[in-house]
Amino acid sequence: PVYLDVTAMKANKGEALATLAAHLGVPLEQTAAIGDGGNDPAMFHVAGLSIAMGQAEEAVKRQANVVTGSNIEDGAA
Repeated sequence: PVYLDVTAMKANKGEALATLAAHLGVPLEQTAAIGDGGNDPAMFHVAGLSIAMGQAEEAVKRQANVVTGSNIEDGAA
């Protein structure tokens, strides 16, 4: 609701995670992704484990495997 991202279709966090994992020789099933924004579900869909932060919008939380605490609650830790 605050900003607009305009990028190429394959320029997303999911593609970035898949590319990085392949480069490092790590199976996607052994990756984890954590996020709280509308651009994070693309990454959640390819990661072996996806974690939404507590302050994320409900639509983002629904697409993660688990939801942790917010930034204020040290959720990433």
